[in-house]
Amino acid sequence: MKIRNIAIIAHVDHGKTTIVDGLLKQSKTFRENEAFMTQDLIMDSNDQERERGITILAKNIAIDYKGTKINIIDTPGHADFGGEVERTLNMADGALLVVDAQEGPMPQTKFVLKKALELGLKIVVIINKIDKPNSRVELTLSKIYDLFLELATLESQLEFPILYATGKAGKAWNTMPNDFNESSDFSIIFETIINTIPEPRINAGTTFQMLVTALDWDSYKGKYAIGRVRRGSIKSGEKVCVIKVDGTNKTAIIDKIFVNQGLGRVETTISKPGDIIAITGLKNAEIGDTVTEPTNPEPLPGIKIEEPTLSLTIGPNTSPYMGMEGKFFSSRQILERIERELQVNVAMKFKIDEKGKYVLSGRGELHLSVFLETLRREGFEIEVSKPIVITKILNGVEMEPLEELTVDVDMEYEGSVKSEIGKRRGVLINQEELTRKSSRLIFEITTRGLLGLRGTLLTITKGTSIISTMFIRNDVMGEKIQQLRKGVLVASHRGKALSYGLESAQEKGPLFIGPQDLVYEGMIVGLNGREEDLEVNVCKEKKLSNVRSVGEYGIFLTPPLIMSLEQQLGFIEEDELLEITPQNLRLRKKVLDSTLRRRNKMH
Repeated sequence: MKIRNIAIIAHVDHGKTTIVDGLLKQSKTFRENEAFMTQDLIMDSNDQERERGITILAKNIAIDYKGTKINIIDTPGHADFGGEVERTLNMADGALLVVDAQEGPMPQTKFVLKKALELGLKIVVIINKIDKPNSRVELTLSKIYDLFLELATLESQLEFPILYATGKAGKAWNTMPNDFNESSDFSIIFETIINTIPEPRINAGTTFQMLVTALDWDSYKGKYAIGRVRRGSIKSGEKVCVIKVDGTNKTAIIDKIFVNQGLGRVETTISKPGDIIAITGLKNAEIGDTVTEPTNPEPLPGIKIEEPTLSLTIGPNTSPYMGMEGKFFSSRQILERIERELQVNVAMKFKIDEKGKYVLSGRGELHLSVFLETLRREGFEIEVSKPIVITKILNGVEMEPLEELTVDVDMEYEGSVKSEIGKRRGVLINQEELTRKSSRLIFEITTRGLLGLRGTLLTITKGTSIISTMFIRNDVMGEKIQQLRKGVLVASHRGKALSYGLESAQEKGPLFIGPQDLVYEGMIVGLNGREEDLEVNVCKEKKLSNVRSVGEYGIFLTPPLIMSLEQQLGFIEEDELLEITPQNLRLRKKVLDSTLRRRNKMH
C-alpha cells in the first residue's frame, strides 16, 4: 500500500479540525451507524479542547483512500502550542494549509507555514469558509501569495495547488464555485493529496532508523514511542539502540509495534518504511531520541523547539483550607506530575531555583494555564505566582521577547483597545479595514505588556474581539510598565462570607465572591476603587434586634465578577498568589497576616 504523510496546519479557528472530521467521515473510516458520523470535533477528544474550542494536542489518524494510506496529523493553531506543531511537522512530507476566507492569513498562519517551508514540506492551500457573508476570497488569496513570497526559500515553493471549501458542509472545489449548494464533497482534497504530496523518502535496504516525535501512555501497554520510520524496518521482539539527545546510547527490546487505523491503533508484526508507528517496550525513550538498530547506531537531527517566554513558581497549597478539596497536596506529588508532563510537553521547561522553589516555564499564558487547569482536574491543590517574562543577556545587554499582537475589533471599540495597549507600551504598526464595521489592528508589544491583556480586551469589547500573538524577536529591555490595576479588597477574617458584610464591601469596588463562600485572612475578595489595598470584613453579620429601625431595607448584592484561570494569572501582582484547587480558584496575598504585610511594606 502506498503512503502519504500530511500535517494539517492553520491559525486557531480557521476550520482545520472540521475539515479533518469531514475527511474521516467521507473516507468511510466509520460505519454509517457509528456515533462518530453525527459527532463534530471528533479529533478534539480532550475536555479542555472541547470547552475552549481549540486544538491543544497534536494527534495522528490514518485514512485509506483508493488503496493509499493517508496519515493525517492534526496540529494546534494557537501560538502557545507551537512546540506541538514544530515536532509533529517532522513526521510529514506535506501540509494542508487552511485559511479562513474572511480573516485571511493570521499570525499563526505565518508561523506554521514558515516551519513547514523550512522543513521542505509540499503545501496544499485550502481557502475555507468561502460561504461566510463577509468572505473576501480574492483578497485572502492575494495575501496568501504575499506570505509565500515572504517566506519561501526556493522558487518551487511558490507553486502550490489552491482549493476552496466550506468545511462544515463537507464540500471542496478546485475553482471558486458560483453556487455553494451545487453537489460536491471532499474528493478533490483526497485526489490533490495523492497527486501533489510526495511519498515518504526512504531507503528500504538499509538499517532501521526512527526519530521519536511524540509519546503516549496507557495503563495497559505503558509508554508508546511514536515517530515516522525514516529507513529500514523493524520487527517486534528485536533489539534496538536508543540514542539519547545528549549522545548516550541505551539498548532495549521492541515489545509491540502499532500503526494508525482511523482514530485508533492496530498491532502489526513489522514496520513499513515511511509509515508512522508507535512502539512499546522503550521505557527510557524521550522526544528527540533516535531509535535504530545496534549494528549501525546513527542519530537523526534533533527537534529544534523555540525557547519559552514566561515562567512562574508552582508549589503545594499553603492556605488555611489546604487539603479540604483535592487529592494530591505534597511537593513530591507535584514534582512527579511535572516530570511526567515534561516527557510529552517539549516546549515546557522546569527547574528548581536556589530557594528550592519549582519554576515552570512555557510559551505563554495559555500554554501554562492549560497545564495548571489539567492539574486542577486531576485533583491537585497548588499555588502559583505571577508569571514573569524570561529575559536574556546578549553582549552584556538585557533582552526581552517582543511579540506581534493582532486584534480584530468592531470600530466602536477601536479607541478603547488602542488606549489600553498604549498603556502597556504597545506600538501600532498597521491598521486595515476588514468590513464596514470592523478593523484589524497590528501592534508590536513586549510579552510583559501582554500579561493579563487578553481578558481585559475581551471585557472592553464585550467578548467580540479576536486576539492573536506571535513571537517576533528579542529586543532591548524597555522601561518598567506601571501597575495597570488598582488596589484589592483583602479579607480581614476567616469564615463564610455573609450578605451584610458583602454589601458593605461592594461599596468599595466589584467583588470576586458571593454569600456563603469560604474566605480567610489575606484572601483577595474584590477590587478596590482606589490605588491602595483595603482590608474588609466580609464575614460581618448584622446585630440582631427586636426593634426595627426607620426605613429598614433588604440587602441587594451585585453578582460577583468571575475570572478564568488565565485572567487570574494576569491579574495577580508580585506580592500575591493564585490558589488552585479542584473546586475553587482563590486569589491571595503571599503574606496572609495583615500585621506582617504592613511591616514588610515599611521595609
